[in-house]
Amino acid sequence: MLPVAELHGVRPGELTPRILESTQPLVLRGLVADWPLVRAARASQQAASSYLRRFYQGMNVVAMLGRPEIDGRFFYNDDLSGFNFFPANVRLDGVLAELEEHRDDEHPPAIYVGSTTIDSCLPGFRSENDVDLQGRDALASIWIGNRTRIAAHYDLPDNLACVAAGRRRFTVFPPEQLENLYIGPLDFTPAGQAISLVDFRQPDFERFPRFADALPHGQVAELEPGDALFIPSMWWHHVEALERFNVLVNYWWRQSPGYMDTPTSALMHAIMTVRDLPPAQRAAWRQLFDHYVFDADEHTAAHIPPAARRVLGPLDADATRALRAQLLKRMNR
Repeated sequence: MLPVAELHGVRPGELTPRILESTQPLVLRGLVADWPLVRAARASQQAASSYLRRFYQGMNVVAMLGRPEIDGRFFYNDDLSGFNFFPANVRLDGVLAELEEHRDDEHPPAIYVGSTTIDSCLPGFRSENDVDLQGRDALASIWIGNRTRIAAHYDLPDNLACVAAGRRRFTVFPPEQLENLYIGPLDFTPAGQAISLVDFRQPDFERFPRFADALPHGQVAELEPGDALFIPSMWWHHVEALERFNVLVNYWWRQSPGYMDTPTSALMHAIMTVRDLPPAQRAAWRQLFDHYVFDADEHTAAHIPPAARRVLGPLDADATRALRAQLLKRMNR
């Protein structure tokens, strides 16, 4: 695998479209090195925890907890009927205390608070620790834990992941490697997104032979506190926290309007309605999807007067809302 391309010297207020709209991952060395949280984390785990507690006002968070035997890998159980961890609704200061208590354990329990909205959980934090995304409407989240491994998955939004404490190793693959990553169930997942079933630390090439074909297309980045990684939409990424205390702040945003539904809904609906059709019918529907969706351009509905194009014309928030209501009505018959 190759290293992810790097940029040096970019500051939090200097994120250009070249970076934020890249179709390739980019490491931004030292992007947030001047954040107060990063400076506290470089001093000690206790200093970083104390800094986070300054902003905490008591909101519960969802922590994923696993026994020491899972070795930080949050995953399914052996037959994929459940998971090897359990969620708990707890106070964040309690999680920080638990991480401090187990800091020197050789085999600690796996502790992981993922994707927690910063503005709700730590109000005021972003006034001291933030980046300028040039007007993009981003969701800022914080991730806290010990040595954990999160299986490869994709996200629809673009993602800027900033390491604030500890070190993280990201292994990323382009979307076209889908078939070589052996993705698990779409509708039963550890944290909402479908994941690769391959253990990246110890790949089983007998069970997952095509993963060997994916490896030449993979890229790896190891990030220190203050570094960031831009992950384009739909890129698969495996995330490994390498220290006994790790904090990540990330920003998600979409390049499409907020009123658009997630394409995952369309995928699931197509599985329900198209996948099991007879081959000739499925081929006909492939042509329809190509014509109206994947190959659609200004010529697709040019023969229809603009005022009569309805869903074949440009969609706005009102038109999307009306279409969603129509679809729900049909589905509920």
